[in-house]
Amino acid sequence: MRRLLVTGGAGFIGSDFVHYVMEHTDDYVTVLDKLTYAGNARSLDGLDPQRFRLVIGDICDAPLVDRLFAEHDAVVHYAAESHNDNSLTGPEPFVATNVVGTFTLLEAARRSGIRYHHISTDEVYGDLELDDPERFTEQTPYNPSSPYSSTKAGSDLLVRAWVRSFGVAATISNCSNNYGPRQHVEKFIPRQITNVIDGIRPRLYGDGRNVRDWIHADDHSSAVLAILDRGVIGETYLIGADGEKSNREVVEIILRAMDQPTDAYDLVTDRPGHDKRYAIDWTKIRDELGWEPRYRHFESGIADTIAWYRANEEWWRPQKASTEAKYELTGQ
Repeated sequence: MRRLLVTGGAGFIGSDFVHYVMEHTDDYVTVLDKLTYAGNARSLDGLDPQRFRLVIGDICDAPLVDRLFAEHDAVVHYAAESHNDNSLTGPEPFVATNVVGTFTLLEAARRSGIRYHHISTDEVYGDLELDDPERFTEQTPYNPSSPYSSTKAGSDLLVRAWVRSFGVAATISNCSNNYGPRQHVEKFIPRQITNVIDGIRPRLYGDGRNVRDWIHADDHSSAVLAILDRGVIGETYLIGADGEKSNREVVEIILRAMDQPTDAYDLVTDRPGHDKRYAIDWTKIRDELGWEPRYRHFESGIADTIAWYRANEEWWRPQKASTEAKYELTGQ
């Protein structure tokens, strides 16, 4: 039984990974989570207490991190401030968690010799033109455009330096945009779904043509587990699922699936530095690790996601009013 530490495991993709590991392995899992507004202990409900525990704490707390690293065989680092809009209005927590927090974990990994996997984002690469046929690869230069993506880029570079300089046994994955159950309603897809449930018209930044490359969180989780089990130390793997869709297409798919007119949305002022297009080339993880996504059809994954939000209103309802009040202040 491997002893696995998951930072940020009460967040969206972190909790999905914890559920996936519990269902597909015999690993014992400890979650370390600060339980900020984006973390929800209820996302971990139903897990076997014989194989799981939650530790409430900060990844910047070096003594706590050292104690936990000494008790585990591997760590998967999901903990991050991750909402672009928030990074534009208040970047300081992004520097603290994404950069200083990662440094704290790497130093603990250096002392303990623990296997370390670092979760990152395709946003570190900047963006592509809408008509550009290229996709991001592991060789694409970093070109972040927001406080969020720049702090994630900085944390990636720290990992690479600690591998080369100190021999930390680490791998990195950069993933495209995730969707699925248990995602905070401030994020694009759950915000649109819950707005439609509440009879509110969805809103799109700019002209709605910005493109994201979508992947179901379960597929991200299976890819991370493949890297943890079979990835080569020091390597970076891009995770995607050929899910390129414009924001306008995504909203129209949601509206259609929820029996609404497909033009029942509004356009609002674009946000500063809004990246145009993300697209992932996941050839390396497919060819070298034999990984393939299960949700190949975005529409079926969205239908499952809508069904989850309809059935779990008590999970997201406490977040909704404050989230919409914050957006209302900016007219978005």
